Amino acid sequence: MIKNKTGVWGELYTARYLRDNGCRIITSGYSCRFGEIDIVAMQGDTLCFVEVKTRDEGTLTRPMEAVDEGKQERIRLAAQSFIAYSKLENDTRFDVCEVYLGSDSKAVKINYIKNAF
Repeated sequence: MIKNKTGVWGELYTARYLRDNGCRIITSGYSCRFGEIDIVAMQGDTLCFVEVKTRDEGTLTRPMEAVDEGKQERIRLAAQSFIAYSKLENDTRFDVCEVYLGSDSKAVKINYIKNAF
């Protein structure tokens, strides 16, 4: 059973967006004791840790607002764990992808923020 279909749709649209923009998806849903990373991708020589925030069209607050300092710290710690496990020694970047869905669960807008934090 899928608990959060909205989030799943957002991650699918984000992965497609990343591939369409020259990124290679390394993994999604990376989880460790420190936290979770929605998508890990490679763009050129840069390792991108992507937090996906999905909201319905017409929401009053930006999805990025949900990525507060505590969430950012958990993502950083999970990224350190991923790097240690994968032994990748690339430059890194932390991005946020805001996905807005219409009533039919189709993406009506994607706002991709590089170096969000």
